[in-house]
Amino acid sequence: MGLLEWLNDQLLRMQWLSDLVRVLVERVFGLDVATRVGASLHFFIYDVIKIFILLSVLIFAISWVQSYFPPERTRRLLGGMRGFKANLSGALLGTLTPFCSCSSIPLFIGFTSSGLPLSVTFSFLISSPLVDMASLILLASVFNWTIAIAYVLVGIVLAVIGGTLIGQARMERYIEPFVLHSPVLDLPQEQLHPADRMKYAAAQVAEIFGRVWIYVLVGVGIGAAIHNWIPASLIGALLGEEHWWSVPLAALIAVPIYADIFGTLPIAEALVAKGVGLGTALAFMMSVTALSLPSLIMLKKVVRTPLLSLFVGIVLLGIIVIGYLFNSFAPLLT
Repeated sequence: MGLLEWLNDQLLRMQWLSDLVRVLVERVFGLDVATRVGASLHFFIYDVIKIFILLSVLIFAISWVQSYFPPERTRRLLGGMRGFKANLSGALLGTLTPFCSCSSIPLFIGFTSSGLPLSVTFSFLISSPLVDMASLILLASVFNWTIAIAYVLVGIVLAVIGGTLIGQARMERYIEPFVLHSPVLDLPQEQLHPADRMKYAAAQVAEIFGRVWIYVLVGVGIGAAIHNWIPASLIGALLGEEHWWSVPLAALIAVPIYADIFGTLPIAEALVAKGVGLGTALAFMMSVTALSLPSLIMLKKVVRTPLLSLFVGIVLLGIIVIGYLFNSFAPLLT
């Protein structure tokens, strides 16, 4: 085993933690991890602790970087850009915001009210919940770096194309008037000391942790149930890779669910382990994070139905295409 492989197993996959949990389940709880109950308990404890550790470390690091780019500074940086460069910058900015889609909407309002092109704000809105840097690390911890990098790249492409198409549609008239007239505060950039940035990052960890922990527990619980209790034949009958409808079905059934990648990744992991296509599982995960019903309800407060419908249609179609692509090229990625 090479050094990089060993580091990946121990730091991202946390094999040491899996071994410790196995000892806990077998010696403390007296359960064999080869049984359904023992395997479910091992899956639940191991995944919850692993995700919470990665979540805390990643959000702290991302928030530290984000402290250098407050909304006012970000708006000034994007304000001088147009076209593809502006859309790409908006999408890349979304990767630095470790928030769910609902949390991204206030920034979307701020960007729109400050006069940024609609294409840029929607590139940000698509990218932010879909491909933040935490998703890169978490996907690598569950699958591998090739899949993780490919996921982030196609997510950014979707954000750029989606934002560009929405911008070309010239639908500014479907933005609610209060958004365009929201006050914009152009505050001077505060010179923060390292201690201030550390406090900010720690506060972000606490705030986001407090918001997502329940979804992590629910998501891991569902993942454990799928992994150990639901027959592979049943899952295959619904979402088997051989069925043409598996990808759109996975994307559509995910819409009513409200969670983020921290809660949906264990479900995707369990689905793949049961024989569901990689692209089908990722389509489910992407649809949950980008098109959850609560976020669409919030977005409906700031844009009118034609613009909302165009946004949903573009993102849903993009997710389905990405799902088919991942299913087709999965052998090359694994």
